[in-house]
Amino acid sequence: MVRERDPKTIAVDISDTHAFSDGLSAGEWAQLSRALPPGYLPRVVHAEGLALDYQAIRAPGMLPVYRRLMELVWAVIDTAFSNKVITPGKTTTDDVVWWMRQRVNDLGFGTWFHADVDVQRRGVDLSDSGSVVIQRGDVLHCDFGITAMGLNTDTQHMGYVLGAGEREVPAGLQRALQNSNRLQDLLLAEMRPGRTGNDVLASTLTAMRAAGITGTVYTHPIGDRGHGAGPLIGLWDHQEGVPGRGDVPVLANMWFSIELQATSPVPEWGGQAVRSAQEEDAAVGAAEVRWILRRQTQYHVVR
Repeated sequence: MVRERDPKTIAVDISDTHAFSDGLSAGEWAQLSRALPPGYLPRVVHAEGLALDYQAIRAPGMLPVYRRLMELVWAVIDTAFSNKVITPGKTTTDDVVWWMRQRVNDLGFGTWFHADVDVQRRGVDLSDSGSVVIQRGDVLHCDFGITAMGLNTDTQHMGYVLGAGEREVPAGLQRALQNSNRLQDLLLAEMRPGRTGNDVLASTLTAMRAAGITGTVYTHPIGDRGHGAGPLIGLWDHQEGVPGRGDVPVLANMWFSIELQATSPVPEWGGQAVRSAQEEDAAVGAAEVRWILRRQTQYHVVR
C-alpha cells in the first residue's frame, strides 16, 4: 500500500514536547521502521501539530452539555459556600471538601481531582496549615472540577464569611475580586486564534502591569482531559513563558480554563495582601472568547 500510494511524507505521532502527540510506542516504531519499503524511512515526519490540534478542537455538540455541567458546578459551590454547609466556628475546610465530594457522588458524576478549600484570615498566615476551622471574617477559596460524559470542568471561586455585625463583604475585598475580574478581561482581549500561548501571556502581563494590578496567569486548555491539548498560557512558576508547550497557537473552537490570580492590599485588613484566585471555563470563537456559563463577580457569602 505504501508503494502504491507513494506518499511524500509519512506522519507519526512522536513528540519531544507534547505528551498528547507522543502516542507511538518504541515497539511500534521499531515494527514500522522494519515494515517500510526501502527508501521510505527518510519520508517519516513527526506530525505533533496534527495530533495536538485534533484533540484540542471541541465539537459544537459538546457545548450545551458542557454548559449544563458548569451549571451543576456553580450550584455545588454556591451551596458549599453557604450556611447550609458552613457553621462558622465549627465547620472545617475538610468538612466542606468532603461535602462537595459526596454531593458529586450523589449526583452520579466523578471528579478528576480532589477538591480543595482554603482560607485567608486577617493577621494570620494559613498557607501551610492544612485543614482549619472556618471563622467569621474568613476569605474562602475553592478549586473544584467534575467529570461526566468524557468531559472535565475546572473552576475556582471565592467566598466570604461575614464578620460579627457585617451585612456585606468589605469594600477592600470586593476590590480584590474586581482586580481578578479585570485581569480576566485583559486576558480574554488578548486570546485570538493564531496567537501562541506565550504571545498571549506576554501581552496580558504587560497590560496587567499598566493597569496597576499584581497577579499571575496560568491558563490551560480544558475538555476531554483536565489539562487538555493545546497552548499553555503561563504556569504559576513560569511567568516568562513556557518553552514548547506555550509556543503553539490558540485555535477557534478550543475551550480554556481561564486560571489566574490578582493579589491586592485590603485596607480593612491593615493593608494585608489578599489573593483572589479565579478559574472559569471559556470557549474560543473566531472573533471573541466567551464564558461557557458566566464568571464570578460577587463573593459567595456565608452569613
